Amino acid sequence: MKVWTHFLRGFVLKVFYPTLMLIGAFVKSKKSSLQAYIVKLNNYLVMKENKEVKKILLLLPHCIQNSKCDIRLTFDVFRCRRCGNCKIAELISLAEKRGVCISIATGGTIARKVVKEVRPDAIVAVACERDLSSGIVDTYPIPVIGILNERPFGPCVDTTVNLQKVEDAIGWFTKEKIHEKLQ
Repeated sequence: MKVWTHFLRGFVLKVFYPTLMLIGAFVKSKKSSLQAYIVKLNNYLVMKENKEVKKILLLLPHCIQNSKCDIRLTFDVFRCRRCGNCKIAELISLAEKRGVCISIATGGTIARKVVKEVRPDAIVAVACERDLSSGIVDTYPIPVIGILNERPFGPCVDTTVNLQKVEDAIGWFTKEKIHEKLQ
């Protein structure tokens, strides 16, 4: 079953996703929802694959950091003062508690560089629909559970994430109980 699930995930990401993005190019109002659908479908297939992993990377977007913070965390998340004005401090604590690598990326190029350097067995990624869907495709065959960020102030500024979903995704890869469905 795992072989078929892996094959199906590859088909979804390498054939179905580009087809949906072609449709999205013509129906721009649906593009974001099509990307969110790919993330959801990928998460389902990753969970069906049920792959054992040892090294997990928690990959975050730079927009999750408070925009008024004067410390840029892109290359070293541990420079965070843990002031509590954004979710970074809680995410660092979660990563330390669970023994996972954590990194912040400003975009796809930096994210790919981090993945190449860390060489994780699995990734828990937080981002918007566009960045998550394209990042999942770029990192295939590494299993990625994508979590859409919340954007109370609009895109790319002071975004946030449901910490329970992040913890549940890490728990999925470490085979711990999941409190909430990741969809």
